[in-house]
Amino acid sequence: MQRFKNILLVAENTSDFSPAFVRAGELAERNGAVVTVIHVLEALPRDIQILASAVPLDDLIDIAVGERTGQLERLVEPMRKVDVAVNVRVLCGSPFIEIIREVLREQRDLVIMTTEGKPALGEFLFGSTSMHLMRKCPCPVWVTKPGPHTSYARVLAAVDPMAHDNSHDSLNVKIMQLATSLARSDGSELHVVHAWLPITEKISGLGSRLSSDEIEKVVDDTRHAHETAFASLLKRSELDGLNVELHIVNGAASEIIPHLAKSKQIDVIVMGTVCRTGVAGLFIGNTAEKVLRQVDCSVLTVKPEGFVTPVTLE
Repeated sequence: MQRFKNILLVAENTSDFSPAFVRAGELAERNGAVVTVIHVLEALPRDIQILASAVPLDDLIDIAVGERTGQLERLVEPMRKVDVAVNVRVLCGSPFIEIIREVLREQRDLVIMTTEGKPALGEFLFGSTSMHLMRKCPCPVWVTKPGPHTSYARVLAAVDPMAHDNSHDSLNVKIMQLATSLARSDGSELHVVHAWLPITEKISGLGSRLSSDEIEKVVDDTRHAHETAFASLLKRSELDGLNVELHIVNGAASEIIPHLAKSKQIDVIVMGTVCRTGVAGLFIGNTAEKVLRQVDCSVLTVKPEGFVTPVTLE
């Protein structure tokens, strides 16, 4: 986690010191990083709108921005008391767009926020803003689960070492670097998972054209290839001194990862978000989307090298 020097902390609520604040502060202390706390006003508060007939719109916006800025300044006082360099900013517009523009303008290297959803009430843990950021933000996005701040007891790195190109290989390396670094800093148990499916299950009708012996050989060869690639990735990862549990499982990643996260009581998943074919950045891969809809823990998502966000500065 030492790579992060320019952290953007999203304060959706300007009145609560969330777990994301604690995480950002701890990371900034260790790294000597700068933290910028941002809040985006999507619309004028209702109590200010009633003044619209008597006060110019620009003045109303200035009032709202000033009020939120004051609230943020009070929130960041605990961080400043431990000598963390903190700035605050209040912007107006669509939250995810303004957050990504801030990342682009100031070359932020990490976005941290607290999830908006309330699973206990039947909602998904990840709300609109966090999902948009995990789809479109060019830098890593760390979405923390609400509740009291505690160190992570168990970290899960979800990898796919059967890389099709250099960008996918570098993505796996980055996932392992972040997961191992986080496990070291929190004294966590590290789980590494790779889920794979035989080609006979991926291509409809292929199995019916092969004999049982041929199918068994294909499955064995596929398993060996995945195990070899998995072992190669692990050799390039700094695992010394860590309590590591490995999981290479025959099954769909979209099912295996949520099941493992639940059964092992995982606190945070480190995973890649790879764009689907089509308009770059509008969707993350089917696997990532399905996983995020099922898990109930914090998530740190990473983009592959060369990712270009569809959000522009204009």
